[in-house]
Amino acid sequence: MTKEDNFYFGLLKKEVKTTFLKNNSAPNTIEKWKGDEIIAFQEDLYAALKTKVSEKWFYTYFKNTPEKLPRVDMLNLLCKYSGVKDWNTFKNLHETKFKKTTKKGYAWYFLLVIPFLAIFWFFKPVKHRFDFCFVDNLKNEPITKVPLDIKIIQENESPVYFKTDSLGCFTYVSASKQIKFIVQSPYHKTDTIVRNIDSNVNQIIPILTDDYSLMLDYYTNAKVKDWQKHKKELEKLIADDAKIYQLFGNNLGVEIYSKDDFIRFVTTPTQTLKQVQILYKRVKKDKIVKLKFIVK
Repeated sequence: MTKEDNFYFGLLKKEVKTTFLKNNSAPNTIEKWKGDEIIAFQEDLYAALKTKVSEKWFYTYFKNTPEKLPRVDMLNLLCKYSGVKDWNTFKNLHETKFKKTTKKGYAWYFLLVIPFLAIFWFFKPVKHRFDFCFVDNLKNEPITKVPLDIKIIQENESPVYFKTDSLGCFTYVSASKQIKFIVQSPYHKTDTIVRNIDSNVNQIIPILTDDYSLMLDYYTNAKVKDWQKHKKELEKLIADDAKIYQLFGNNLGVEIYSKDDFIRFVTTPTQTLKQVQILYKRVKKDKIVKLKFIVK
């Protein structure tokens, strides 16, 4: 039963009680009527309208709290018993009372809810938005050809990982006023960035290119026509005891290359070279000492 139906039916029960008590004696609360009072009400209703309600009906709708309203024809009979034409007329007569009760209920609702809302907004953490875009430190151009890996460092929490978008940018929203992250890629030097939200220089960040990885990319993609010169440059670039690994997709394993094997591989002009991608490298004393790559 809706709040509105419950309100009107409660008023109707009071009107029925008042009508009955004009010529009969019974408890002032209709829910307290028992055997003799119920029989007297049935007879009084019959005398007025030539109809009766069963004792079961009385217990369902008057003694207990019903889940739904009685049928409209029964509501109309009870309204006539109380001196009103029908149920719709009864509701129209008491519509103002219902609206006043509703407004009063809303007033109490707001009196209770508004303080909680005020507390919620007062203690609600403020969200800060950080926007960063990365440019090549030499060319001052957006880094868009390869996505940069972003690792957000959070205090007492696990890191959060992002990649830059097609414009070379990324966005992060945090309750903290400061952000700390590590930026890296196979072709750029790893850097740790710390920025405050009130800083005016937290949008554009220059990133150092990694000449070693760029040279490898240049060579492995068959952009050098002079293969002997190509080979000599690689020999200077890679340490004699370098650890070189070719990774295979779908966890199919790893192949280990010596320096000579790798140079032979990337100086042989085949279509495969155009699919080589450098995944990781480590440089020590201007020499590549560790390298991982994959053929896509």
